[in-house]
Amino acid sequence: MTLHTTKNTLPSNSRQAAIDLLQARLATAIDLKQSVKQAHWTVKGANFIALHELFDRVHTDMDGHVDDIAERLVALGGQARGTVQTAAQASTLPPYPEDISDAQDHVGTLSSALATFGEEVRSAIGSASEIGDEGTADLFTGMSRDLDKVLWMVEAHRT
Repeated sequence: MTLHTTKNTLPSNSRQAAIDLLQARLATAIDLKQSVKQAHWTVKGANFIALHELFDRVHTDMDGHVDDIAERLVALGGQARGTVQTAAQASTLPPYPEDISDAQDHVGTLSSALATFGEEVRSAIGSASEIGDEGTADLFTGMSRDLDKVLWMVEAHRT
């Protein structure tokens, strides 16, 4: 992939490695964002309103993370590949089940997806540091804290 021209002083090989790392996380973040929205639309049960509102908040948070990842990727000279089709092909998450509505099924499925993405983001912190891109490492560090908090909030609804 050809880098776009930029005066960013991070070496081009480091920028390319960071772009690849960011692109991989972008695909999974888009998938997770849409999975949370699926849960928001379809959840049913005694805790409906609490989960409906929580899932909407998580979706909004994920939308911010998607934007941050894509903008960092482009700032480094990359080309964000953020279509739903691209995300579906490249995401590391299993497909979100479209036939569930039970609150506990959504809580369990989303908890697993959040934990998986959180693990990938923590790994990306170290990878970004190894290539000398502390800016990307910092982006992933903040995202990791947020994902851990969101996971805690979703898991608090397990019965």
